[in-house]
Amino acid sequence: MAEKNFFEPKQSLNIKGRIIDLSTPKVMGILNITPDSFYHNSRTKTIDEALSKATQFLSEGATFIDVGGYSSRPGAQDISTSEETDRLVPVVESLVKAFPEAIISIDTFRAKVALETIEAGAHIINDIAAGNLDEQMFETVARLQVPYIMMHMKGTPQNMQQNPIYHHVLLEVIDDLAKKVAALKALHIHDVIIDPGFGFGKTTEHNYELLKQMEAFKIFKLPVLVGFSRKGMIYKTLGITAAEALNGTSVLNTIALQKGAGILRVHDVKEAVECVRLVERLAHSG
Repeated sequence: MAEKNFFEPKQSLNIKGRIIDLSTPKVMGILNITPDSFYHNSRTKTIDEALSKATQFLSEGATFIDVGGYSSRPGAQDISTSEETDRLVPVVESLVKAFPEAIISIDTFRAKVALETIEAGAHIINDIAAGNLDEQMFETVARLQVPYIMMHMKGTPQNMQQNPIYHHVLLEVIDDLAKKVAALKALHIHDVIIDPGFGFGKTTEHNYELLKQMEAFKIFKLPVLVGFSRKGMIYKTLGITAAEALNGTSVLNTIALQKGAGILRVHDVKEAVECVRLVERLAHSG
C-alpha cells in the first residue's frame, strides 16, 4: 500500500481538515477586487458586487473562489501591500460570513497579505511568483499550513511580457518549479498545486508549446491548475477581444483536462463546469 501511494499522483487537498477530492477536476472562479484587471467584466468594485458574483459562481458549480486585489495583467500598476490588504480583507470576511462552506483562495505574492487574509478566513494561497517576489512567502505558508498554488512566472507583472526568452520553455519551467517543490517539501508544506503560468512571462508560442506538452507536468505527481481564461493566447490568435474569447477558453480548457489538469481557473464558471462534465463523460464511456 505504501508503495502504491508513493507512485500515485496526489489527488486531494486538505482544507482545514476538509478533504477535497481532485480525482474529478474542479473549477475555480476568479473574483477580482481590482479596478484594472484585463477583462473588464471580471472587476468588482463593492462588497455587494463580490457577494453577488460569488453567489453566481457557487450556484454554477465552482469549488473554489479565487479573490485577488492586485492586478497581474501585463504592465499592471504596482500597489502597496496595505492597499492590497485593504481591498481583500473586508471581502474575505464578508464571503466567509455569507458562504461558510465556500473555499476561498487568495491571489497574492505577498506574505503579509497571505497571512492577514488567511487570518480573516481564507483557505488557500495562490502565488503567481512562486515565492520569488517575497522571500517570506514559503515560511509563511509553512507556518499557516494551508494549500499553496505555485505558478511559474518569468519577471514581474510590470515587465514579464517584455521579450521573454527561453532556450527550451518546457524544460526551464519544469526545472524552476522542481527547485521550488523541493524547497516546499523541506518546509513540510504538504498541499502544493502546480500552475505552469500560461501568459506570465511567455509568448503565445511558448504558451502553446507548454499546452501541447502539458502531460510532462505529471512528473511532479501534484495537482495541476491551468488559467487560460480569456487570455491573449486565445484572443490574439483568433483576432478577437477578451470579451469574445469564451469559446476559445472552453476549447483550451477541454484540451488541458484531457492532458491532466485538475483545476480550471476561470471567469466563466458554468462553461468550465460543462467542460469538466463532458470530458469526464468521455473518459468513463464504454
